[in-house]
This record gives sequence, structure tokens and C-alpha cells, in this order.
Amino acid sequence: MSHTALSITDEVPDFSLVLGGPIFQLFRRSHLSGDALELLHRRIVAIVLVAWLPLLLLSILGGHLLAGTVRLPFLHDIEAHVRLLVALPVLIAAELIVHSRIRPVVKAFLARRIVRQQDVPRFLAAIDSATRLRNLVPVELGLVILVFTVGQWLWRSQIALGASTWYAIPQAGHMHLTTAGYWYEIVSIPIFQFVLLRWYLRFFIWFRFLWQVSKLDLHLIPTHPDRAGGLAFLGKSSYAFSPILFAQGALLAGVIASRVLYGGESLLSFKLEIVGFIGLFLVLILAPLTMFTPQMARAKRKGLAEYGLLANRYVDG
Repeated sequence: MSHTALSITDEVPDFSLVLGGPIFQLFRRSHLSGDALELLHRRIVAIVLVAWLPLLLLSILGGHLLAGTVRLPFLHDIEAHVRLLVALPVLIAAELIVHSRIRPVVKAFLARRIVRQQDVPRFLAAIDSATRLRNLVPVELGLVILVFTVGQWLWRSQIALGASTWYAIPQAGHMHLTTAGYWYEIVSIPIFQFVLLRWYLRFFIWFRFLWQVSKLDLHLIPTHPDRAGGLAFLGKSSYAFSPILFAQGALLAGVIASRVLYGGESLLSFKLEIVGFIGLFLVLILAPLTMFTPQMARAKRKGLAEYGLLANRYVDG
């Protein structure tokens, strides 16, 4: 690698999808995170305790901890426990994984000289644009508003179980929340939905960044041993998002289990949801990589043409 490439790489901003935004700053001030997402265990424990522990205590006080007056007591609610004790911690822990794996991918565009010298300012501008979007206060405020409007409506109308549960007793077609149910609706569900929506926002930021990079005149090498013109390192970045896929799959499994065990529904009735979930996340994880397909196809055609010309000269010579 040339000295010029090294100096450019050193000047690249330390871009991260997760190091920024009002919530991150709040965690830092409350000593739940360091400058590089340290204190992960403290962060997970604090958030889970706020979201789950009051439900346990309020269910005990309300007499809904074990089987009794309601069809679904708290300790039997697979969906709630998977949501708050499995999916939520995984989504929080995924921040550290994505932070550590995406940063070197961004720098690799320059370190491997995929971005040409004349396009470096545009590449740095794309990083700056993604960073500003990640740090916008109105964006995260919009997520909070979305959670307390559409999110709560969706949970009440589509997700909440219709039978009598530890969090609500259906009467005359309406859900009458228990004390634990109010905490579940006002605190626990919004926390989970916000964390999940913030990941969707990060997906969007990452997709937008890759789209901007794909519009540059990239220096792709048809004969590169990675058989991807030098972009194979980018494909490996998709593994960083696997924890989000796992968390969503676990949540879907918990929802289905509750419906089958306590809602009287058939497992086969969820086949469309399962297929749709698999398709959606295959698109979310793999679709961004297809943005580079046109340039890779052009590089392949150019390489084949140049190789054919070289072969003709070799044979004629």
C-alpha cells in the first residue's frame, strides 16, 4: 500500500452506526456506556430490570403470577419473557458487534483503494452525511412519538392476546389493563419497540451510505482473487447484523407460541408470517450488497474483453 493510501485512511472519520444520538449520550451521562460502548452488561441489566422486573412484582401483587384467575399468568407468558429477556438483551448487545465490524469495512474502501483518489471527498461526504443523520435529535424523537402512537395501537389491536391474561382482562370487546398491564404498555413495550425501530433506522442509514458509495467510480479489479472485484470484504459485513435477525426470529417464535398455546390458533395459520419474516430479513441483510452489482458486471465485461485481447495477442505472437 502506498504512503498516500495510508495517509488517506488515517484521515477517515471513525464512522460507527451506533456511536451517536441522544440516547447514546444519555447512556454516557448516566454511566451506562463508555465512549466506545463499554459497560455492556450494566446497560443490559439496567434496561431489562426497568422493562421486566416491575412486571414480575406487579403480577405478584395482582395475583397473576401463576395459574389462577386468568388464562395466561405472567410466568407462563412465553412471548413477554422472550421479548424482554431474550430479544431485548440481544438487540442491545448487537450494538457492540455492529460497531466493531462495520468500522473497518468503511475504512477498507480507502485502505484497499476501492475509492479512487478523485472520489475521496465524495466518500468522506457520504460518511459525514450518515453521521449527521445518525445524530439527529428530531429523528429519535420521531421514533419515540411513533412508538407511543402507532406502536401502542399495533400492540393493542394486533399483538395483545384476546384471552384473559396477567396484563389485561377483556370485557365487552375492550381490554381492561391490570396494574402490571399499564407498566407493560407504557414502559416495557415502548422500550422494546424503540430499540427495535432504532435498528431499522440504522439499517436505513447503512443502506443509504452504501448506495452513495455505489454511485462512485469504484476501482474494481476483475482478476481480484476474491472473485468479487475486491469487494468481498463488504459481503462479510452482513454477518454483523445476524443478532438482529436472531432477536426478531425469537420474538416471532414467542408470539406464535403464545397464540398456539393460549389463543387456540393453529401453527399452520402462521405460515405466511414465517415466510414473510424470512423473506423480509433476507432482503434487509443482502439487498444492500446488490447496489454494487452494476459496477461489478461492468468490471467483469471489461476484464473479459481485455483478457480476450491479451489472449489474441499471445496466440498471434
